[in-house]
Amino acid sequence: MSRLAVLASGNGSNFEAIVAALEAESAAGGPGRHECVLLVHDRKAAYAAERAERLGVPSRYVRYYGRESSEAEAELSAELGEAGVEVVALAGFMRLLSPHFVAAWRGVLLNVHPSLLPEWPGAHAIQRAYEAGERRFGATVHYVDEGMDTGPIIVQEGFSAEPGESLDSVESKIHGIEHRIYPRAVLDVLDGRATGEAKR
Repeated sequence: MSRLAVLASGNGSNFEAIVAALEAESAAGGPGRHECVLLVHDRKAAYAAERAERLGVPSRYVRYYGRESSEAEAELSAELGEAGVEVVALAGFMRLLSPHFVAAWRGVLLNVHPSLLPEWPGAHAIQRAYEAGERRFGATVHYVDEGMDTGPIIVQEGFSAEPGESLDSVESKIHGIEHRIYPRAVLDVLDGRATGEAKR
């Protein structure tokens, strides 16, 4: 069994989808029986923390504002170490992680991004792509490296927007893809089945 932590800043819907997938696999007697042992959030008001309480997952608040990022990362690393975490999944965690932190978790640090990388990296990807007239949308799960959404890709899924389709509709479809492919990719990494980069 492997121990997972999720880092989030906001709503936490991907976090909940991952926890549900882990619980479903365990209930079905799957090979992993892995557990999400910790949610870390960097905003006190993050709804992800309320989800964690409802799901029975311990959560910790790590304050970034008004601190050096190295101080916050030291606290974050301490929380992960204390919980015995082996794999870390970013789920809307709106902080740039330092090369030192990334190196420490290389190969077991994942992220989901709402575009078909390498297209549209960075923040507000859906809106930027939509306003630019993009027709192909989707989501990517990738390993985190020192760049901005540049790590090895684990899985992608996309679709073509309908003529005149609204931004809200496109966003809804992308979130649905994320909730489907991210838990599957996390399970693959936990089970050692993922491609792209070997576990450390």
